[in-house]
Amino acid sequence: MKSPLLSLPGAVPAEGVDEGVAAHYGDLFREQRALADGSGFVDLSHRGVIAVSGEDRLSWLHLLLTQHVSELPPHQATEALILSAHGHIEHALYLVDDGETVWAHVEPGTQDALIAYLESMKFFYRVEVADRTDEFAVVHLPAGSIAEAPAGVLVRETPYGRDLFLPRRDLESYAEKNGPAAGLLAYEALRVEHHRPRLGFETDHRTIPHELGWIGTAVHLQKGCYRGQETVARVENLGKPPRRLVFLHLDGSEVHLPPHGAELRLAEDGPEGRKIGFVTTSVRHHELGPVALALVKRNVPADARLLADSTAAAQEVIVEP
Repeated sequence: MKSPLLSLPGAVPAEGVDEGVAAHYGDLFREQRALADGSGFVDLSHRGVIAVSGEDRLSWLHLLLTQHVSELPPHQATEALILSAHGHIEHALYLVDDGETVWAHVEPGTQDALIAYLESMKFFYRVEVADRTDEFAVVHLPAGSIAEAPAGVLVRETPYGRDLFLPRRDLESYAEKNGPAAGLLAYEALRVEHHRPRLGFETDHRTIPHELGWIGTAVHLQKGCYRGQETVARVENLGKPPRRLVFLHLDGSEVHLPPHGAELRLAEDGPEGRKIGFVTTSVRHHELGPVALALVKRNVPADARLLADSTAAAQEVIVEP
């Protein structure tokens, strides 16, 4: 779904899964600084929006999600995962309940598979699941923003800012009143700075929550059964995850950033050494320079110097070895 805000001056379209919104509007670092200062907004209208209504919605979702939501208060934001039977991450949901309906935004293009799974699990529960992506656009206001949400618009408030579930028809008029817009690259740079994982970027087909530090924020360890809980409990109580998320400071003299999937090796072993991980997201940060998130094997020493393809990298611990 192509955003009308791509018609704003300087807009450069994003690519890949983020196609449909602007990567930037002509000045990446200015847009980053604006967001860091609590100014402007980010168009996330390419994200999927689903709604779950009905009197059993919270108790039913509680059975399916990794998060404790059976008593979720209205307007309190949370996030949750859906895992496979083996504990691998399949979906990430960013939730808020308005008192009658649970609203969630999800990664672009994942809503159909998510809704199909939810529909298959309805059984006798009094719930209705709907895809509302055509009607509602997600708009992000950064932390510290003093902008007011339009009357009647549902807000999901987090430490990193506010997500608005804005009627899609109002997106252009909202942008006219609340600019300047910041592109997705600025939003992603701050996400990387805050060590926040993203489905499909920091995850692959075998990622488990412990590897990304999603325990606590998206996984509740004291709730009842859900699919994949056995893996979560076993790693929590008996062992360590096989991989861990790290933050990388990249060599700033390199022109190109290592792409998603770039192989990581120990610097001492050189570019022909054994693969010990891969880059998940790399960005240019307005203060930190080129930085990245990456997954490495758990036994990689925390002080080891790394190579991302041919780019030198120093790591900071996010998930403890």
